[in-house]
Amino acid sequence: MSDDNHTLPYPDASAEHPTLVIPGSDADRGTDAAPGKRRRRRWPWVLLIIVVLLAALVVAAEFIARSVLPGIVRSLVIEQLDLPADQQLDVEAEGILLPQLISGRLDELHLSTDAVTLEGITGAADVTATGIPLQGGDLGGASGTIRIDQAEFTTLLAGTDLPVDSVEFDAPNATLGGSFTVFGTAVPITLTLTPGAAEGDLELTPVGLSVGGLDVDVDGVGSMLGSVADSLTQTQRVCIADQLPAGLTLTGLEIVGSAAVIDIDVDGAIATDPALLEKGVCPR
Repeated sequence: MSDDNHTLPYPDASAEHPTLVIPGSDADRGTDAAPGKRRRRRWPWVLLIIVVLLAALVVAAEFIARSVLPGIVRSLVIEQLDLPADQQLDVEAEGILLPQLISGRLDELHLSTDAVTLEGITGAADVTATGIPLQGGDLGGASGTIRIDQAEFTTLLAGTDLPVDSVEFDAPNATLGGSFTVFGTAVPITLTLTPGAAEGDLELTPVGLSVGGLDVDVDGVGSMLGSVADSLTQTQRVCIADQLPAGLTLTGLEIVGSAAVIDIDVDGAIATDPALLEKGVCPR
């Protein structure tokens, strides 16, 4: 019997053969079809979205804190100083607030007002406090300025022996107007002084004098006015502690334009000791 159908030999197992790819199979789609790899490519975007959301929340919280905090501080200051409920007071916090709120202590607060009355003296105040504890306690420190006009400066000198009926500013000096009684006669006097501060006291240095409308030599006043001349020709130290809260210390005074600018240092314990809000005492 003849063999017309020839049988093909089996392929050599050691030879390489091309792999057929079925359309639509995972192999045809490549690596994109692997679920694990798709997830790995997606997670950076998820992380980015989370970071953006957290940043937005932090910004919103900072905005809320910066909006709410000034009102809280204003209320506390008005209550502590027994100021009118409608007292104008601007409050500004420095730095990023959230870390400070978390730590329980504010780094720095700036308070300012165009007009405030403390122990009978009215002026514009500008104070910077540092190390403010949120749970109560002494301040780390505070300092600032109080600006008063000519009328308030006149009141400030009312307790001195100087002839003070009026005051006019001519920076850096202040000219006092008043009178002395000499042999039963009122003699009008104007005394020009350069004000300053020394060891918490107001320091007044005479630079000019007019008696009865005539300019006179400061050194020659003694022969004209006798013992009265001592208060007119010598530098005077005037204690004004009894006209300021006890927690405030005078550190400087300068005439600037139409105002006397008083530099003050504030005792940090003023936030906890009510006695420091009362009038100070001058040594006798």
